[in-house]
Amino acid sequence: MDTICGVDCTACSMQHECGGCARTNGRPFGGECVLAACCRRSGYEDCGGCAALPCRLKEQLIAEFNALGIEDMAQVTGLNALRGSFINLEYALPGGQTVKLLEDGRIYLGNQVCKKGSDRCYGLAADENRLLVCEYGEGGSDAEIILYKKRK
Repeated sequence: MDTICGVDCTACSMQHECGGCARTNGRPFGGECVLAACCRRSGYEDCGGCAALPCRLKEQLIAEFNALGIEDMAQVTGLNALRGSFINLEYALPGGQTVKLLEDGRIYLGNQVCKKGSDRCYGLAADENRLLVCEYGEGGSDAEIILYKKRK
């Protein structure tokens, strides 16, 4: 399967549902892929055009997450392309309503990092416009928004 970011999709159980990012012009599940959008903005057809260098977008987002200074969050060392539906948790608002902040069909850059001294984790998600840090228990339970902010 042809990809824009270079990920090997042959072992993925969702390859038939996805269609491949190259074939779908960077919209594998119907939503935009942050890596495909970065390639287009940089004038490349795929990440191979700048593959000799570390991914600038990933490096920038890692630096932004680490600069947040969340005291008990482990250092962020990497980000992965993640489908929104896998990481789009539901958050309870003070008035009792619930909200999801991401788009299920979109591909974000994100990761899960341990919360120091706790059995809970931090979930990180980012695209070209925003950063999200949430905290949750096993299987995404009891999710709380820690930070949701617009990127500069």
